[in-house]
Amino acid sequence: MDVPVIDRSSALRAERVPFVHARVVLAERPTSAKPGDEALVLHDGTIEGFVGGTCAEATVRDQSLRVLQTGESFLLRITPEPEPEQPGKVVVHNHCLSGGTIEIFLEPELPVPMVVVAGDAPIARALVVLGKHLGYDLQTFEGQVPPDASAVVVASHGRDEEPVLCAALEAGVGYVGLVASPRRGAAVVASLDVDEDLKQRIDVPAGLDIGARTPEEVALSILAGIIEVRPRPASPPAANEPTAAAGSAIDPVCGMTVATVDTSLHVEHGDARVWFCGTGCQKAFTADPAAFGA
Repeated sequence: MDVPVIDRSSALRAERVPFVHARVVLAERPTSAKPGDEALVLHDGTIEGFVGGTCAEATVRDQSLRVLQTGESFLLRITPEPEPEQPGKVVVHNHCLSGGTIEIFLEPELPVPMVVVAGDAPIARALVVLGKHLGYDLQTFEGQVPPDASAVVVASHGRDEEPVLCAALEAGVGYVGLVASPRRGAAVVASLDVDEDLKQRIDVPAGLDIGARTPEEVALSILAGIIEVRPRPASPPAANEPTAAAGSAIDPVCGMTVATVDTSLHVEHGDARVWFCGTGCQKAFTADPAAFGA
């Protein structure tokens, strides 16, 4: 990778692009990777950097896509021979390794939740301050709802509320809150030109009922409501189970599990796409598909 990992990581965070930071922490000879080698694995399976040859990359790609799904870091151990499970590690037997064992720490870097705030009232300002302390990405509404917004809160006290609420609902934002009294809030929701089932998704008055009085307390109750409904990471799948983000297939030559994303090696054979862990298996299959049941 021409750009240093630290600089590329910073750029991806700024662009809110999810990725996995993979770093080699153990390498037993013979291996092409060395401790300290690192790479970034993007959400489409692209690998930028170096953590081993093509066969090791196939395993790193597959497991990194699982990490992006669960949001949980783990230590990946790739071995040329079968090994029993080990506490604190995911052990994968990679048939195609030229020899040696490597361990790679996989750490997800997921965009922090984005909360869009409409309005400049005291509660809106308190939301921005408290939300930043929680590590959230606080944005002001600028006419459109960003596609990856986690929450939209309208705290404008009667000013241009309807367009923001409709935009948030139609964008499928996970949490949509309106700061208003129960009576006024019900009237605003009833006036919206959206389906009734969408109206039911609006949290009004916004926030959990904790007896909040000050703008800061109300902001705290709203953030608690956002936390309550935020999606939870999925349970980590087993090493050879397909993920929701990307399925998996078995390399017909060596039996390795390969992520079925365009960045994995593959060929079209008949009406099917065949996936491979590395160029050696791809060449062997291409030379004689019948030898592998195709």
